[in-house]
Amino acid sequence: MTDDAHRFTGMYDECRQRVWAYVVSRAGRQVADEVVSETFAIAWRRLDDVPEPALPWLLGVARNVLRDNVRAEVRREAVAAELRAWTEGDVADQVTERLGVLRALATLAEDDREILVLVAWHGLSPKEGARVVGCSSAAFRVRLHRARKRLKQAMEAKATLRPEASSLPHVRNLSEEWS
Repeated sequence: MTDDAHRFTGMYDECRQRVWAYVVSRAGRQVADEVVSETFAIAWRRLDDVPEPALPWLLGVARNVLRDNVRAEVRREAVAAELRAWTEGDVADQVTERLGVLRALATLAEDDREILVLVAWHGLSPKEGARVVGCSSAAFRVRLHRARKRLKQAMEAKATLRPEASSLPHVRNLSEEWS
């Protein structure tokens, strides 16, 4: 057995239980074996960096591995939540709603559209939007309130003008064919 292998084996035998206990106390038994394995794999790769005594260094590595696992889990959950948001509901309803908003937006004056787009699509605060259009924050807030009100009215007007789908001849024919 080489000196490195002998040193690593001694360190593993001496510290494994204590590293495992530390991980269990922080994250539970379910992840402990995986984190301890990763900790000692890092220790083997960086054996020259492991000081004497090794336990504090190993606990620090285990802490970092746990932190990285938590970050990875948060990323996985965020991606899963985003995918759920994309797949929940009917895509056709989302497209129809977006199209309705865009059509109503197109009926507004350019100044109203600009203010709404700055806030809704570009994510600017009223203070930042005021800087863009060259007015005070208070004036921008008033303009934003009025633009939102006009957009709501335009959307409601479009909704009342839209005929029922069942009254359209091509939709009636399709529904008869499917039944």
